[in-house]
Amino acid sequence: MKTHRLSHISSALVLALGLSTSALANTTTSAIKGNISGPNGNPAAGTQITIVHVPSGTTKTATVNDSGLFTAKGLRVGGPYKIIVDSDKFKDTELNDVFLTLGQTFPVTVALESQQDIETIEVTGRAISKFATGTSPSSHFNAEDLASLPAINRDLKDIVRVDPRVYVDESRDDAIQCGGGSPRFNSLTLDGARMNDNFGLNSNGNPTVRIPFSYDAIDQVAVELAPFDVQYGGFTSCNINAVTKSGGNEIHGSVFADYTSDSFKGDSLEGDKIDTGSYDEKRYGFNVGLPLIEDKLFLFAAYEKLDGQQIMQYSAFDNGAVTQSDIDRIVQISKDKYNYDPGSLVPSIPVEDEKILVKLDWNINDYHRLNFVYNYNDGFEIGQSDEGSNRLSLSNHFYERGAEFTSYISSLYSDWTDNFSTEIRIGYSELDNRQISLDQASGFGEFRVENVGSDVSVYLGPDDSRQSNKLKYDNLSFKVAGTYYLDEHELYLGYEREELDVFNLFVQHSQTETRFNNMDDFESGLADDVYYGNACLLYTSDAADDLL
Repeated sequence: MKTHRLSHISSALVLALGLSTSALANTTTSAIKGNISGPNGNPAAGTQITIVHVPSGTTKTATVNDSGLFTAKGLRVGGPYKIIVDSDKFKDTELNDVFLTLGQTFPVTVALESQQDIETIEVTGRAISKFATGTSPSSHFNAEDLASLPAINRDLKDIVRVDPRVYVDESRDDAIQCGGGSPRFNSLTLDGARMNDNFGLNSNGNPTVRIPFSYDAIDQVAVELAPFDVQYGGFTSCNINAVTKSGGNEIHGSVFADYTSDSFKGDSLEGDKIDTGSYDEKRYGFNVGLPLIEDKLFLFAAYEKLDGQQIMQYSAFDNGAVTQSDIDRIVQISKDKYNYDPGSLVPSIPVEDEKILVKLDWNINDYHRLNFVYNYNDGFEIGQSDEGSNRLSLSNHFYERGAEFTSYISSLYSDWTDNFSTEIRIGYSELDNRQISLDQASGFGEFRVENVGSDVSVYLGPDDSRQSNKLKYDNLSFKVAGTYYLDEHELYLGYEREELDVFNLFVQHSQTETRFNNMDDFESGLADDVYYGNACLLYTSDAADDLL
């Protein structure tokens, strides 16, 4: 048993001077900052600002200071918002249909008119590019973008690839590369909690084989590249920051379904028939948002399911390096000589993926807002570890490669005064990774028959790297942060802690690997090499690492 300390503790203090419309850092909310003046351009100090999130009735108030400024943080992304400017000296005014972007501050400038003048509203601000903000090169995508842009895979990669600085590498499980960086250097966050591949097994950088949450549950997403902000951390390439939808005072939702089958797929190439198997694949799901208590407590839920098929590859067979008669002979020898059925060249194998997300939003009062998010994903694909132009695996050599991932996130946003606000977040996630041979129950070892056909190696029996392979980890994170506004200056104080507890078991050849030089030796039982690995006392569990 080995124990290592991998806990991470960080705290930071930053003073930001002259903050105007620059984007907020790694956050799950938005902000509004305004300048309110009177008829002569003088600060309209004491003016009351009321910000209303129309769908939920959530209200936040602020008072214009002696410099004519007000700021509101911790606001829900999206909208629409209504901003009411209430002055004792000048005409009141109202701004409608304001929509907020994740991690950005919405700038408002209002010049109030005197009571006897006709009311006019002057709102100024500069347009912000979708691909640029104040702290770094970045891109932002709102709910309209997510709904209108083509997303055939129901994955954020379909959306973020619109940014020319983002590349989706289809040769590495559709991994996202930002500015040419490795996908393992990215960070994926959902409502502020990281959902990364903490052990580095997946080439796509995700903890699961597919995106770990439902596409329809996402309200907005931002991609930040190389930000210079103290709140960022845990990545060196880019941060993909997604926030989930919330319920409102009106019931809203949607359903979806898509279907395909072998009848939609071509079965010939240049006159040659191709066996694509007999299969069908369907995806379906729904999402719904509703009030549990009007203006007070809201529920949002999303569900998504994939019942699919994975098409298997047999390059050595397709290119003629090995023939069907070679395969038939190996299968027959295995059955007759070793009493083992190694499977066949199956065209396709079923795969599944299921996602569930539930979110509660509670408006405690006008000064405090709490939310809780539960997310679950369980899915798998089929691995062909020994497949290529000179390697061929029979079906009982395949393995299931998947994971069960569960996360819990809760955030509390509080306004203690007009100048001081805080955010407290706690997140916990656990992952149960599995790499299980499809024929694990047989207890058979791996056989490798070399020099078949045109120098092809044929593999049968449970894969040698999946005979004793287990990974589990849980991750606990905590963040508390406060922001204090001092006239035009912003003081930010924060503390963050993250702990990772990992269990890993990996023993190659615990059920042996046996290699034969050719089919004749395989038939005669003449092995060229035999590999066996285990712990000293022959208990594979003794070889496990428990990392903290």
